[in-house]
Amino acid sequence: MLSATENDRLTQVGPGTPMGELMRRYWHPVAAAAELDERPTKQVRLLGEDLVLYRDKGGALGLIDRLCAHRRVDLSYGIPEEQGLRCMYHGWVYDETGQCIEQPFEETVHPDGRFKEKVKLAGYPVQEQGGMVFAYMGPLPVPFMPQWETFGWTNAVFEIAMTNLPCNWLQCMENSLDPVHVEWLHRFYTFQQNVLEGDLLATIPPRIPHAEIGFDVFKHGIIKRRVLEGYDKEWDDWKIGHPILFPNILFVGGNGIGKTLQYRVPVDDENTLHVTFYAWQGAPGTQIPKQESIPYKYVPLYNEAGEFNVKYTIDQDKMAWATQGAIAQRSKEMLGKSDVGIILYRKLLSEQMRVAADGGEPMNVFKDRAEADGVSIPTEKVALGRDRVKRVRYLALEGGLSGIAELATVAVDSWFEDEVPVTP
Repeated sequence: MLSATENDRLTQVGPGTPMGELMRRYWHPVAAAAELDERPTKQVRLLGEDLVLYRDKGGALGLIDRLCAHRRVDLSYGIPEEQGLRCMYHGWVYDETGQCIEQPFEETVHPDGRFKEKVKLAGYPVQEQGGMVFAYMGPLPVPFMPQWETFGWTNAVFEIAMTNLPCNWLQCMENSLDPVHVEWLHRFYTFQQNVLEGDLLATIPPRIPHAEIGFDVFKHGIIKRRVLEGYDKEWDDWKIGHPILFPNILFVGGNGIGKTLQYRVPVDDENTLHVTFYAWQGAPGTQIPKQESIPYKYVPLYNEAGEFNVKYTIDQDKMAWATQGAIAQRSKEMLGKSDVGIILYRKLLSEQMRVAADGGEPMNVFKDRAEADGVSIPTEKVALGRDRVKRVRYLALEGGLSGIAELATVAVDSWFEDEVPVTP
């Protein structure tokens, strides 16, 4: 268990906190780029700070303090100009750095126009990648944003799914260092739910027990390994393993055609933006149409009855994270042998907080462009005993993503041509 003080140290992300200062060294997705096509301003809360994201008429992206320096009104209602964002209240304009560049009345009565030079809001660098807008809130010089391999795929289709979670980001990440929950939450619980619903998928084996688990720290984070009952260490689950990218990303492979990046973005101490970047490659010999923009959707946490959605694997995880409370009380937990990965991850976080506090470069901060471009991380292809499970298209498109499933069908059919062709 952790003491209450240690728990605070790992979970608090506001300015000046040890974890907040570590998290500010990384790029975090804050919105889908397509959201700004629909409305050019968006309220953003990140690492305990209230901000406004905007795209001006010149195409520049900005992320600045949400409240105007003049009379403290909400700039998410502001008006994008050719350069910068104009406050709708008195017309002051701020550029993407937060610098005030225009004050209409003040410039009329004070022709030298020097007052605006003294007015500056906090402004943070933003970049677009994979149809998402990423923000960096840390010290200069700004590190390069890593281009994980799926961002470089060409013959592929993508989609972004986001969910607002009423819990701390660490609960999401610790789940990724917990292999054993898969056999219970994602197999046994799913089996029970399917039996109750009379679902076809109830034919899936209820669970395959874990025989061994292991963890290795590597250059970009931690590799999680497992041996399931009836398997050995020559299978992907152990030989290749499952990467957790430091500090807050899960990289998921294992279905033959696609991979996903799950970002657990700390909104504040008690809220998380969960962002999943789905990528499906075209099967050999197929050409997938190029997407004009990458679609996105916000996935509801609850169903119409006000209960947690638990149909899909990721939704089951979200239920488990959120039901621990806004901030899990780790001083009351009883850890066992299955939790060695969680303990290792907490130690790694504490170590990297010290590195950042001492002015060093934490793990996975890229100061060399060549190292940041096209970062390839091995991921498992056959995982979790899937070779013994009858896979159907319904599971291949797990998550029920809309709009993109039709584009991916060609690739899915090619890879799963020997499986039962069931469509949800």
